[in-house]
Amino acid sequence: MKKLAIFAAALVATASPAAAREETAVLAGGCFWGLEGVFEHVKGVTDVTSGYAGGSAADATYAKVSTERTGHAEAVKIRFDPDKVSYGQLLQVYFTVAHDPTELNRQGPDEGPSYRSAIFPQTPQQLAQARAFMASLSKSGAYRRPIVTKLERGGFYPAEAYHQDFMRKNPTYPYIVVNDAPKVAALKRRYPALYKS
Repeated sequence: MKKLAIFAAALVATASPAAAREETAVLAGGCFWGLEGVFEHVKGVTDVTSGYAGGSAADATYAKVSTERTGHAEAVKIRFDPDKVSYGQLLQVYFTVAHDPTELNRQGPDEGPSYRSAIFPQTPQQLAQARAFMASLSKSGAYRRPIVTKLERGGFYPAEAYHQDFMRKNPTYPYIVVNDAPKVAALKRRYPALYKS
């Protein structure tokens, strides 16, 4: 992980300055409860919404996505202030804390293509940066197994209301305690300058 931290710091340092006051990122990597929980604790992030990406609007329901036949991935839409946190820093958190990019169509106890590791770039700049980040990460040797994260296209559709802010509203829920709370703790430990309570 030391190699990863060095390379990520260099990538962030060379990122171009942001032109807008707010940008959007869409990331998928396992259950959206944990992704949302992690990114809600990143300074500069103004809002995180759990939802579905990669399939059609007609199939964007939990019941349909759970069939693993819709093409959707559980994902989060992250609104952030690029003057406070860069897209590169969000990718750094995504790859090192929020999920395991070497697990194919699964994360922890969850299996199926809806739990895949995927980035949905919202601009050509995000696409180029994500490609460069993944290429550098692969060359760094930070992971023993290949990175299986895909760069995909597709709309984002918010999940049902009961999924929103699930970790914050249910901190003692067993799934959260076992699978997601450790990710937030890792964020605080590895990136104290990015962490917010």
